[in-house]
Amino acid sequence: MAAVKVYGPTLSTAVCRVLACLLEKEVDFQLLPVDMSKGQHRSPDFLKLHPFGQVPVFQDESISLFESRAICRYILDKYPEKGNTLLLGRGGLIERASIDQWLEAEGQSFNPPSSALVFQLAFAPRMKLKQDEKAIRQNEDKLKKVLDVYERRLGETRFLAGDEFSFADLSHLPNCQCLVSGTDRGGLLTERENVGRWWAEISSRPSWKKVVEMQSAETSP
Repeated sequence: MAAVKVYGPTLSTAVCRVLACLLEKEVDFQLLPVDMSKGQHRSPDFLKLHPFGQVPVFQDESISLFESRAICRYILDKYPEKGNTLLLGRGGLIERASIDQWLEAEGQSFNPPSSALVFQLAFAPRMKLKQDEKAIRQNEDKLKKVLDVYERRLGETRFLAGDEFSFADLSHLPNCQCLVSGTDRGGLLTERENVGRWWAEISSRPSWKKVVEMQSAETSP
């Protein structure tokens, strides 16, 4: 049995980020589903793993981690020679700084409006919640401005941090996937020349295709 354990549903964008990283690094893991619709994340046993009842929870030997980007950093640092060895670059300071810079852009600029749209457009209907049209408009406008910056950047480089697929690109996959396949706002990505080309390339990676397969298997009747 794999020493690495990941607790959470594949519908969680944070869980998917961790799974994509593990698959890119070819690290064996055990996925332990958590049915949040049934409140399993609030059970006493799960709260022992994560006191705030959130996913993912990542366990490796004696360590437990909670935040998806921190988990990915741990994986990349612990297994530098496994699988894709270029997710943090080839070792140059400028290259590593560029990756960190675009990771910051993902976390601070891309993630907030894209997560809000994913929730309002994809998850609220499933949860039988009323969609907030004002929040949708505001966050769509914010995301358009972010993607305008990405469009210019990706007209200069193949990927966000340069000409190699990196952790900065990987970290965008979950929310991009939700927007393209789970909402009617996929055109925000696909209708931009450079962003659309980038999305088509990063979403075709075998690791990400496997994550999407895992999602389909979890949601199929």
